[in-house]
Amino acid sequence: MSSLIFFSLTLFICCFSCFELSNGASDIYSSFLQCLPAQSTQPDPTLSSIVYSSTSNSSSYTSVLQEYIKNRRFNTTSTPKPVLIITPTKESHIQATVLCAKKLNVQIKIRSGGHDYEGISYISSEKTFIVLDMFNFRTINVNIASETAVVQVGAQLGELYYRIWEKSKVHGFPAGVCQTVGVGGHFSGGGYGTMLRKYGLTVDHVIDARIVDVKGRVLDRKSMGEDLFWAIRGGGGASYGVIISYTIKLVAVPKVNTVFRVMKTAEENAADLVYKWQSVAPKIDNDLFHIIWATLIVWWSLMKKDFPELGLKKEDCIEVSWIESVLYWANFDLNTTKPEILLDRHSDNVNFLKRKSDYVQTAIPKSGLNAIFKKLIDVGKVGLVFNPYGGRMNEVASDATPFPHRAGNLYKIQYSVNWNDEDPKLEKDYLNQSRVLYKFMTNYVSKNPRGAFLNYRDLDIGVMTGTGKNAYNSAEVYGEKYFMGNFARLVKVKTNVDPDNFFRNEQSIPVLAGKSTSKSRKLSKLV
Repeated sequence: MSSLIFFSLTLFICCFSCFELSNGASDIYSSFLQCLPAQSTQPDPTLSSIVYSSTSNSSSYTSVLQEYIKNRRFNTTSTPKPVLIITPTKESHIQATVLCAKKLNVQIKIRSGGHDYEGISYISSEKTFIVLDMFNFRTINVNIASETAVVQVGAQLGELYYRIWEKSKVHGFPAGVCQTVGVGGHFSGGGYGTMLRKYGLTVDHVIDARIVDVKGRVLDRKSMGEDLFWAIRGGGGASYGVIISYTIKLVAVPKVNTVFRVMKTAEENAADLVYKWQSVAPKIDNDLFHIIWATLIVWWSLMKKDFPELGLKKEDCIEVSWIESVLYWANFDLNTTKPEILLDRHSDNVNFLKRKSDYVQTAIPKSGLNAIFKKLIDVGKVGLVFNPYGGRMNEVASDATPFPHRAGNLYKIQYSVNWNDEDPKLEKDYLNQSRVLYKFMTNYVSKNPRGAFLNYRDLDIGVMTGTGKNAYNSAEVYGEKYFMGNFARLVKVKTNVDPDNFFRNEQSIPVLAGKSTSKSRKLSKLV
């Protein structure tokens, strides 16, 4: 296998039939402590130790809640808080929690311990909700003989990469570049990384899963059926149940890889470089992946031939192992950082942030690129990241998984803004900057519908509101952006496995209007 080369170019520019429950947190806490043992398959003295309440054990509750908040926008005094946090350590705990939340008429949010751009795994627009926090479910079993691994959803990508590297220096997995991303959300939303053009998406390599459904049953691929298994590989897992683990197929990686960075300014003809990149990136060898601003994976000899304008020199390149390339992508110093840092679940910086996304299907002309670069300067702090498609992404059908954005897309754009100041006025300004730039980009990106990436969750593009037909219609707005032609099939799966819309959030998959056997609660926009 030819060496992979990593390169970075930076441009400086439901209501259910049940008894009524008081909204008091202490009442709900007591009710859960009574309900959980009753719904458990066998006596379990540990049940009380996994339930945290803002009124009964507030210090521990606060610590658990804040442990995996990766966006400080949702860690303020005004942020909606769950009445309970339940931290299961056994599958039976998950089953009992689902059944009790259903019986006690409480919304359940599911958090796997990684990133959540809009915080919807631990906040809610509903008045009363609980969080099922899956961070204890992080076991990873790697089997090199079968080239597979079973990874629980509470694990993070860094842990997965490290456990694979422990067993083999020539195996890897095509997932994200940030080591603290949680497996649960990343896998169920599609997932991509530096090997996108070579191996496709994370979900293209998922071969089995375990999930607790609305009836409290633990199902695998065979027992859940192919429709549900299809849905949880890119359609968002939290709409259908509580995913426990994924079984994945590992991929081959070379022993030697190459990384390098090239820095260019607007004065150094950055617009010309990006214009040329649009035609080179989607068509170059499948082993290569090019990301403008964040990173590019390239083959030096091919780049010299196909992209001489870049001015890449052989001495710019550094040879590394695959695990070292993982560290490089995570912005660690290769001279001082050992792979064990990937086991540190808090090795990232937590700040305020906002993300949005787009897809480009027709190359943006030089005049458009110059206008975009000027707008970036005018707007202020928001940046753009271009992720190239092509390669394997052109070879997988758009309906093979719920993730539809395959052939026909040149690249994906991520709108990115981070800040550290707690001033609410600055937050309002930065959020507005992202929206202004997003609106400005309308003429350059995909249309009818304007596509979006589920894992770059963005509540600006729509939220579920109301019930019945209204809920479906409001969900269809964001659903078609995320899933395009696959949205209708996702709705059918959802209606079949969760007709009462028990598993719901602000951007979940709705049930078909008129099919719910009981009213779902009203969801309103979180801003």
